[in-house]
Amino acid sequence: MEDTAMEDSEHNNIETEVAPALIALHPFQQSVAVAVGSDLRVFNLQEGCLLTLVDDSSEPLHKDSIRAICYGAKGKLFVSAGDDKLVKIWSTDSWQCLYNVASEKRVTAVAISNDGQFVCFADKFGVVWVVELAGFHENQALAHKKAAPVLAHYCSIITSLEISPDGQFIISADRDFKIRVTVFPKKPLDGAHEIQSFCLGHTEFVSCLAFIYNQDHPQGFLVSGSGDSTVRLWDFTSGSLLDTCEVGAEAGIPNSDGKNEDSHPIVTDLCATPDGSLLAVAIQRQACWQPLRILLLSCDLSAKSKTLSVVSINEEAFVPTSLGTSFTSDLLWMVMGVSNLKKSDTSSVVWVRVISGFGKNNPESVEHEPILLADKEIPGGEQLLQKLQGSLYIEKEVFAAAAEAVKTSMQNLLIKKQYSTEKREFRKRGRNDKKNKQ
Repeated sequence: MEDTAMEDSEHNNIETEVAPALIALHPFQQSVAVAVGSDLRVFNLQEGCLLTLVDDSSEPLHKDSIRAICYGAKGKLFVSAGDDKLVKIWSTDSWQCLYNVASEKRVTAVAISNDGQFVCFADKFGVVWVVELAGFHENQALAHKKAAPVLAHYCSIITSLEISPDGQFIISADRDFKIRVTVFPKKPLDGAHEIQSFCLGHTEFVSCLAFIYNQDHPQGFLVSGSGDSTVRLWDFTSGSLLDTCEVGAEAGIPNSDGKNEDSHPIVTDLCATPDGSLLAVAIQRQACWQPLRILLLSCDLSAKSKTLSVVSINEEAFVPTSLGTSFTSDLLWMVMGVSNLKKSDTSSVVWVRVISGFGKNNPESVEHEPILLADKEIPGGEQLLQKLQGSLYIEKEVFAAAAEAVKTSMQNLLIKKQYSTEKREFRKRGRNDKKNKQ
């Protein structure tokens, strides 16, 4: 009887959990994808229309919140995954689902190998899995693939997953402040057993990873963002910390309001230009209102140094949940949004914004100063916003509720929950992997 009551409580918490909106750009800006809740929307930037996604499974694309999306293989593949424990692999030529991959746990991050032969995904139990895609073609029937475990973080939720620009390493970050650099094996299905290094130094959860690289530095450097209000630059092959940026101080945001220890700013996402000269940093505060702060860090890879400029959107309380850019434009795309919004007529809210001037060598010059584009100036214009957002206009009350929900969703995702001994035992009994072994 007690188990039943606890199970009902657990189920209700899952149902009301909000999920932040995500955005991803095709590397050659052919399309832009936005995910909010279980809804995946892809807009064709070349033809100016919403794309139809084809899935032969005769079921909804996703049954629960999508937690990770990305393009890969030079834009030929797209992957979506999340709380429904499904990883869907799409061809971007036809936008047909090629593979469904079942996961034992909810999926938190995805990555695609540079050659497009493997898809990796991480689950909430800290395990990274790999799927081989050799021999796929866009006209094939929907296939169900089985994943193999490749590495693990031992019971710590993996928050970000990246493959190095040269394809030699897979980098995984977790909620327990660690960044692990693992040699990507020649036979990934046999597991990854060689750890190259650990990048240690963050004092709170690591929320995001990105690479900055160029022709002179093809292997590049790793950049990480965290709940400790810092962005850190790493030589990831050795695990050496090269530089640290206190983003809250740089943006003029105090580290605490003196009353709430959770009021310090956190880094929610990172996005680098293709030439590695500029890094966009999205930050927010958990316990109080701030207008959007997008920091632009200008990086000199040869000197391993940085300069800083700040882009602010002061007219609205915009809390960015995801950033994206492409290889072929100077636009930085941003999205704010959540699903399962309480006390609102709409179940989800999405707001897309675009900054121009991202990717210029000198962001501090007047000519190349980053500018927030008006709705009509965005590629695809108001039609794109109508399709991706569901509406051109968002009422202030709904927007305020969404912003508050964004902060809650980030807390649920990244801050470790504390459970009583009784509840921990109950959760252990309900684990899928335990059930399968009984």
